[in-house]
Amino acid sequence: MKKLVVVSAGLSVPSSTRLLGDRLAAAVSADAGAGAGAEVQVVELRDLAVEIAHNLTTGFPGPALGAALAAVAGADGLIVVTPVFSASYSGLFKSFFDVLDRDALAGKPVLIAATGGSARHSLVLEHAMRPLFAYLRAVVVPTGVYAASEDWGAEGLAQRIGRAAGELGALMSATAGGAGSAGSAVAAGAGGSVEAVQVGEFEVVPFAEQLAALRVP
Repeated sequence: MKKLVVVSAGLSVPSSTRLLGDRLAAAVSADAGAGAGAEVQVVELRDLAVEIAHNLTTGFPGPALGAALAAVAGADGLIVVTPVFSASYSGLFKSFFDVLDRDALAGKPVLIAATGGSARHSLVLEHAMRPLFAYLRAVVVPTGVYAASEDWGAEGLAQRIGRAAGELGALMSATAGGAGSAGSAVAAGAGGSVEAVQVGEFEVVPFAEQLAALRVP
């Protein structure tokens, strides 16, 4: 059975960030692709804030944070959701991925999502989150999901959730050999042969391969 991990950086209870993460996870699990029936685990960063701060200053994770980091590293697919603070992801969200092993997400399928009070912040997916996970060598699905306050209950959000969930399920299927083997392939970069992955109408090409194609002979 595939393992799907949701990382939620919501701070309030109840949290719209957690709600979006839950809806995305449910859509992936209900999809007819590889995500169908996936085992879902939610990592609430709010509960790990103190241990994350201690890890940043000491270099050692506490037991709860260590378990969360291991869950993320061992996942077949990842959904990451953050509220928007000052036009970017939250500090707690970034700090968690700062203490994660730098190779943990290599080749791992990741769906990025965010919540905010206004649609004006929707570009956070492209100018902040996508570059972060590209740097971590994750394979980010083409469709990111942003939910502003007015999106809840409105047309369009359910369709975006369904499309993104289908893309994540397809990538989880493409990496059926395991996130570790996929990560090794992506990490090989120009030194190895890494095939593109077809996700719906999109062809996802590893960033290292794109860079290699730009090299001047």
